[in-house]
Amino acid sequence: MKKPNILLITSDQQHWNTIGAFQSEVHTPNLDRLVREGTAFSKAYCPNPTCTPSRASIITGMYPSQHGAWTLGTKLLEDRHCVGEDLAADGCRTALIGKAHFQPLRSTDEYPSMEAYPLLQDLDLWRRFEGPFYGFEHVELARNHTNESHVGQHYALWLEEKGCMNWRDYFLPPTGTMDPNATYSWPIPEEFHYNTWIAERSNAMLEQYAKDGDSFFLWSSFFDPHPEYLVPAPWDSMYDPDALTIPQPTPGEHDRNPPHFGKTQEDQPDFSDLLESGYGIHGYRSHLYYEYGSKFKLTDADRKKLVAVYYGMVSMMDKYIGRILDKLDELGLAEDTVVVFTSDHGHFFGQHGLQAKGGFHYEDLIRVPFIVRYPGQVPAGVQSDAIQSLVDLAPTLLSFRDIPVPHAMTGVDQREVWEGTRSSARDHALVEFRHEPTTIHQKTYVNDRYKLTVYYNQTYGELFDLLQDPQEVNNLWDDPGSAELKSTLLLKYAWAELGKEPMPMPRIWHA
Repeated sequence: MKKPNILLITSDQQHWNTIGAFQSEVHTPNLDRLVREGTAFSKAYCPNPTCTPSRASIITGMYPSQHGAWTLGTKLLEDRHCVGEDLAADGCRTALIGKAHFQPLRSTDEYPSMEAYPLLQDLDLWRRFEGPFYGFEHVELARNHTNESHVGQHYALWLEEKGCMNWRDYFLPPTGTMDPNATYSWPIPEEFHYNTWIAERSNAMLEQYAKDGDSFFLWSSFFDPHPEYLVPAPWDSMYDPDALTIPQPTPGEHDRNPPHFGKTQEDQPDFSDLLESGYGIHGYRSHLYYEYGSKFKLTDADRKKLVAVYYGMVSMMDKYIGRILDKLDELGLAEDTVVVFTSDHGHFFGQHGLQAKGGFHYEDLIRVPFIVRYPGQVPAGVQSDAIQSLVDLAPTLLSFRDIPVPHAMTGVDQREVWEGTRSSARDHALVEFRHEPTTIHQKTYVNDRYKLTVYYNQTYGELFDLLQDPQEVNNLWDDPGSAELKSTLLLKYAWAELGKEPMPMPRIWHA
């Protein structure tokens, strides 16, 4: 049997329940197509609900605490073994188009970064550089989300090639000149949006692979719907905010949670006991406030509008995912290609009174959409509740090409589960979160029914029954009737945590 090509398509910070096939308020015809033609997994988890750790886990098959890029601002060291190296050795062409985020935006002498200033905007450098980069022989990169100031790399080069010489008008100072108070509608023309760039350049790679007769591993890595909430017309007005279901917190739900949960609902919370840095970007902060443009505190109308724009970002991205899927069909590659769609982590847009992301392991943040299509091999039109983790991607993709999985990869081979010949390959998932220079450090164990979250050096925690309480509003951690359950899950978590460490294969001697 011919070894398959691999197309990995990822979004960034997409809530697991924002695919039209499962949620009627959002329009995603191309992702719905993947759902019809493949298997959708409803219980897929990220290993860490922030970008760098989770993305590094995708290409290493290891947890953040193992590969070393355990938070934003850290770096995945170049000596880490990546799945692209194994695929290249097996004859695959390897490419990444879009967001990498394996390196920090600011370099240090100890951890120099190609994705940091000033190299980020050294366009002469990016004209010359296409790889190698973490197992990819070819990369075309960018770093900005919507109008962020750190625009550059290959995306800026493409903008100029397309005749958009005034591209700085669409990005924030100091790099650009866009009004920082602009909200919701991004004036950049759709033809110059990075979705267009990613689809166009991904399709160019597919055309080259088809022409050369090469097998490939292509990662098309989209930036949306990661905030800020900005999208060009007509997507900015696609959804009527008043027609959408806007998530709301349940009164009193944080009364049974660790103390910092309730503090997020205060105007000016004090997190000094957690040594919070004060920046609060991905740590603990007031979630009643969400500084956006000139807005210091969102109104109810703002909260509705940001959901509408978030959905607009998802729908626009879906259009360009469709362009890539159509190119596979046009080139006759679809039948021989494993397509995986997922996201690096989830998102809050009002659930539990929270916005964006941070140190909260609710399903909204740690679950991700996850769809697999491989005609004739992966069942079509199936929905599965088999637990998946993004650390499983690397070993599973290697398995589909019959490549031995390196022993250091601690993810699980899900091939038989994807093919529908096995009901499950894991009985739990692990999720980590650690954010320096604060003391935020938590880990979560989740199985097919229960979720347990423990905190470093703390006696509080979380225990949720996801069957009886899918909205996670009733924390059972201190419930006397759940004490035995908590003890059992703590032991399961302890063994799961110990068991994820890489183990060398034993030498076996025969007499």
